[in-house]
Amino acid sequence: MTMFSVVVTALDAQGYLRECLESALNGAAADTEVEVVVVDNASTDASRAIIDEYAERDERVRAVRLPRRLPAGAARVAGAQQVGGDYVLFLEGHDSLMPDALVALARRAEEAGRPDVIVFDHVRSTWSDSAIGSGDGRLFIAPGSEVFTIETQQKTLNLTPTLANRVLRADFYAAHQELFGQDEYTEVLPAIGSLLAAERIAITDAVLVRRNAREVPLGEEGHFNLFPQYEALWKLLGSGPAMAEAARIVFSGMVRRYLKVLTLPGASDRHQAKFFHRASAHFLRYKPADYQRPANLNGVRHAMLERDSYSGYRALQLANRKRRSVRTLAAKARKKAAEVAKEGAYREQLRHPIEEDLAVFSAYWDRGVTCNPGAISAKLAELAPQIRQVWVVRRDDVPLVPAGIDYVVPGSHRYWSVLARAKYLVNNVNFPDSVIKRPGQIHVQTHHGTPLKRMGTDQIPYRATSRGVDYEALLERCARWDYSVSANRHSTETWSRAYPVPFASLDYGYPRNDLYYTATAEDVLGIRERLGIAPGKKALLYAPTHRDYEAAWTPRLDLERLAKTLGDDFVLLVRGHYFYDRGLSPLQELHRRELIIDVSGYDSVEELCLASDALITDYSSVMFDYANLDRPIVVFADDWVTYSVTRGVYFDLTEQAPGAVALSQADIERFFLDGGWRDAAAAAKRAEFRRRFCEFDDGNAAERVARHVFLGQEAVPPVIPLDQRVPAPTPDAAAVPYRPHR
Repeated sequence: MTMFSVVVTALDAQGYLRECLESALNGAAADTEVEVVVVDNASTDASRAIIDEYAERDERVRAVRLPRRLPAGAARVAGAQQVGGDYVLFLEGHDSLMPDALVALARRAEEAGRPDVIVFDHVRSTWSDSAIGSGDGRLFIAPGSEVFTIETQQKTLNLTPTLANRVLRADFYAAHQELFGQDEYTEVLPAIGSLLAAERIAITDAVLVRRNAREVPLGEEGHFNLFPQYEALWKLLGSGPAMAEAARIVFSGMVRRYLKVLTLPGASDRHQAKFFHRASAHFLRYKPADYQRPANLNGVRHAMLERDSYSGYRALQLANRKRRSVRTLAAKARKKAAEVAKEGAYREQLRHPIEEDLAVFSAYWDRGVTCNPGAISAKLAELAPQIRQVWVVRRDDVPLVPAGIDYVVPGSHRYWSVLARAKYLVNNVNFPDSVIKRPGQIHVQTHHGTPLKRMGTDQIPYRATSRGVDYEALLERCARWDYSVSANRHSTETWSRAYPVPFASLDYGYPRNDLYYTATAEDVLGIRERLGIAPGKKALLYAPTHRDYEAAWTPRLDLERLAKTLGDDFVLLVRGHYFYDRGLSPLQELHRRELIIDVSGYDSVEELCLASDALITDYSSVMFDYANLDRPIVVFADDWVTYSVTRGVYFDLTEQAPGAVALSQADIERFFLDGGWRDAAAAAKRAEFRRRFCEFDDGNAAERVARHVFLGQEAVPPVIPLDQRVPAPTPDAAAVPYRPHR
């Protein structure tokens, strides 16, 4: 029996952590055991919640809490202090083991007589490719199945220097702990050092781990951690002809990594110069006697390091940038004259200082003052009236802008001015590609729904929605985000994975849903009166979603039949998706004949929800918001198989629905005639759905966002527990006059 201790360090890994933990826990077999130690490295609330969930439900999982963010190596060591297995495997929360990886490692350990280190192959995943080879394949050929030391197989030092592609015998790790706690930027010391220190090494060319590529922002000083790592490596390596090839390999990798750091964006010239001079000192100190400078442009860079000529290196760097700039300008010159003129006007505005008291808002591709940005805007006006607000609104929608709201029309001179100068930019979709994120600007992405359907890079396998999408451009837009607003942990995890760029998640709830807890009985009755809903009638809001494989919208329900079947006790409020806001609506004739009330043009979806007694929808995200009201929801899923296969979904809605699920019109009619729409079974499903998806919505989301983002307050109102929240009154409750208890 071989026991593996898998140490997982979690730092903002919520998008991948479940997959990582599942891969470790499910990888054991009859002759293997596993324990998983998860190090919470001062991670996000979302990651911490996942860690707590797994530690509570599986005794093989232990959580290690760190009081503050530690360097990667120190966090790893904190976890390794808790292990009790025969072999230790280190993963990051973004990694995952392949099926049967632990079984293969146990077998290899026994075949090789339980060596100090077993190295295996791996693949990398990015948003565009889930299986990028490591490039290490040829290095596994020479050693074969033999157990060796690094002296006899020095080329093995060319293997990717990471701890995720090897397991360490626990007592070997304990004897060489000095190698494992000093790294931060890269793992060169523990990875290469473990091979140099091992007396018995085995390898296998099996691909046993997938690494999800990600950028980890470091301060300017973080990259200086490379220098002590290499100093420790060179002491371990020693000198002499027996290890000449190893010295060349380590030196080549060292110089390559130093030069890479010098190309990273964001570092000041002072820090770059400091790093360059230290790199030059290492170049001269550790240069092998038989060193030969590369013959290409990289050789010129080597020469600059060897001479400690930072001025020469900068001149080379600037010349390369100038050549790239010339190519970029040439490409831009091919744009249409109008676009070039517009770009020029915008760039002129970018030269002006950022205005710290200016905020720009937009929603639904400039359709008007609405959704989460609208709720944040209203709360901000209350809490910080000194911040000037400007909304971006399409020309066609200008007549709908409320009185007193300052606005700009896309493409106008002032439009480019406010986008260039505003401190804050808030949107529920992305701003156009032409918008440049300036240092000092803050972008807030509020989103406009909880994801059932696949989003972002998760759409790539689904051709109906991914065909023709420029995902590189998408991620460039997303890389402007500083904050992403989330209504529940499902969203937090999904956004982190679907949009693999650095941003901070605000797990504060959706501001647009605050109304579901602040609206009064008078508000509910007033909305119903404006809509023309007669007192005593049950108003059913039918709000279907858009289908990517349909060019135009035709209601999937026969609304005339439904209205006649349900009779005078019910009234149908029908809202078509805003993607179909042009052309003749199939609802107009039904509305004229008073069979339905067409509310497609009604501005506030939230008010429609407040006015209704129940919701009928298919796969629209409105169901997640509506669940806050704790009113009945009926899911019409007649084409669920087609939709889920074509569009891609994150979970099976028919199994985890917020209420009754109808697969046909007959089902819909039956539910509303026999009471199935609001029976005990439907209520139980709704309660579970609310627990999962209404997690952060409590009526105070807009205030939390406004205080954190615009006022810089870390202490924001805590989320009220679900069982202590009081939603807005139902229409029936609102219609009952208040009588004080006697």
